[in-house]
Amino acid sequence: MIKDNLQSAMDRFKGRHNAGHSSLRSNGPHAAASSAVIYSRTRSVVIPDEILQRHRILTGRNSNQFSNAYKILRTQVIHRLRENNWNVLGITSPRDGEGKTLTAINLAIALAAEPTQTVLLVDADLCAPRLHRELGLESDEGLTEFLLDSRPIEDLLVYPGLGRLIVLPGGRGTDHSAEALTSPRMSALAKELKHRYASRIVIFDLPPALDRADVLAFTPQLDALLLVVEEGKTTEPEFLQIMQILKGSVPILGTVLNKIGRDHLSLSTMKRTNTGNVKERG
Repeated sequence: MIKDNLQSAMDRFKGRHNAGHSSLRSNGPHAAASSAVIYSRTRSVVIPDEILQRHRILTGRNSNQFSNAYKILRTQVIHRLRENNWNVLGITSPRDGEGKTLTAINLAIALAAEPTQTVLLVDADLCAPRLHRELGLESDEGLTEFLLDSRPIEDLLVYPGLGRLIVLPGGRGTDHSAEALTSPRMSALAKELKHRYASRIVIFDLPPALDRADVLAFTPQLDALLLVVEEGKTTEPEFLQIMQILKGSVPILGTVLNKIGRDHLSLSTMKRTNTGNVKERG
């Protein structure tokens, strides 16, 4: 079965590369967080509950197997980030449609529910930005307009009323996404986002790693990467290919095995394996 083959591939890769993880880079001390997020020009929006439910986005008001799965993932991610003094995480998948954007959104919401943690979620899939659609945001302006049109970043940030979460949408799509993500303007922004608030975790929803050059080009801006793979879609050769492509460029924080039996989620990390099948919210 693809699940067994993919898990076997994960295990083999972990066995070969665990030794290299002890030398992962550090980016400064982790500081205590403030209890409030203050952005003087951030636009506030109210996302209707029906949109959140239809798109399977966490609300923080209900406790079920689906939300508990992301709490587990949140705990794993926080532990790995803090023990390495990291705060910038990219999320990608081998191919499109494997659930990376939903994972990025729900992980960001779960992290932002922590009383001492703030989160900035950035749509960096500039070829096909979709984060704003998943959240039901009307504005189609975002990171692309900042990079290509010199729009002030504070005019593009959105507070969606989901804990201590701030969102930077992707904006309009561009065929020159890799060039935009490696531009000096993007590099300066990434540094500013990383260092401005010590309590903040920055999550970049990135394009599929095997479809475009964007992820590999953007890895210098990341502390770590989370890989989302889908049962029945991601093949073992694709998994091994993406791990080989990214080898040495950025630490792989862990993997999310998505859509097990179409309505389950399995979580595992590269440091230790914690796998559990949990039923998604319908």
